[in-house]
Amino acid sequence: MSMIPNIFGGRRSNIFDPFSQELWDPFEGFPFNNNNSLTSIPNSARETSAVASARIDWKETPQAHVFQADLPGLKKEEVKVEVEEGKVLQISGERSREQEEKTDKWHRVERSSGKFVRRFRLPENTKMDQVNASMENGVLTVTVPKEEVKRPEVKTIEISG
Repeated sequence: MSMIPNIFGGRRSNIFDPFSQELWDPFEGFPFNNNNSLTSIPNSARETSAVASARIDWKETPQAHVFQADLPGLKKEEVKVEVEEGKVLQISGERSREQEEKTDKWHRVERSSGKFVRRFRLPENTKMDQVNASMENGVLTVTVPKEEVKRPEVKTIEISG
């Protein structure tokens, strides 16, 4: 039983209850929210979530910069990896929306659709001409090799005297 008071009418408040299984719907009760139909939610609201869902990790090893992106449900043909201006890595793609049938009744839409773009300015010590990418089980891995750090040549000078 929740210790949170019921201040929003006849149902338990999900806004402040961290243990609630249901999510608060900020569009509930608005005119365009017609029985949770996918077509009733504006396109911009559905597609904005796709941009936020492209989660990417960037780690640096002694040999390379490694990017890993979680892109579940996407095929490698739906993802682009590009190098811009010689030092900007761009990862983009598009997740298609499922076709709607007039007879379908949607109860919940949580999977995002739409375009995403992520850009990363890389340090000077990268070999942008040797970038490689692979995709396995919905995880895109982009490896950008690093140039070897050239150690300054040290010349010993004999002291006369």
